[in-house]
Amino acid sequence: MAAGDSPFKIILGSSSMARQRILAEMGYEFTIMTADIDEKSIRKEKPEDLVTALAEAKANAIMSRLQHTDMLEKDAHATLLITADTVVVYKGTIREKPCNEEEAREFIKGYSGGHAAVVGSVLVTNLKTGASKGGWESAEVYFHDIPNEVIDSLIDEGIPFKVAGGLMLEHPLTLPFVDTVIGATDTVMGLSKSLTEKLIQEALFPSPGVQNRS
Repeated sequence: MAAGDSPFKIILGSSSMARQRILAEMGYEFTIMTADIDEKSIRKEKPEDLVTALAEAKANAIMSRLQHTDMLEKDAHATLLITADTVVVYKGTIREKPCNEEEAREFIKGYSGGHAAVVGSVLVTNLKTGASKGGWESAEVYFHDIPNEVIDSLIDEGIPFKVAGGLMLEHPLTLPFVDTVIGATDTVMGLSKSLTEKLIQEALFPSPGVQNRS
């Protein structure tokens, strides 16, 4: 359902082109706001806890900015804020965006002929009611051998520095070397469609007796 036909508006709290494309594919119109947070200052041992905490931190930062505007006051419709975070888990280690070329090369070489898990969170906050609904999903990606020249080209383009674990599944250089994805491809790309749709409905129509997330 497009936003023009909808009784609510959406703010996507992400600069990720992949997330913007996925949300548009779902039929929604939206505005974009980004959260200026220090992601490295938020640490959790479990990837599920980390992506959940980061999505919540992004939502809190954007809501804090919105308090200083009249953006919400002039609209009678509900506004939903969608935030998300993704990490890659490789051999039990959480990987976020690589910090430098050496780390990016190490990340991608590790995936070559191997596999990695992707854990992604989504948080939908109803800014009118305060209801906040979140969850996470995971997927596994198995790779063919990735040639060194392909790794060089990815790094030259700066691709690995834009995504968790240096892994942009949909990039034309990466895609031919993906063997199998177990789980949803959109989870790997940064926004699970099924989870997002479910949380949108829950944020708009909370079940009686279900307590909102704090």
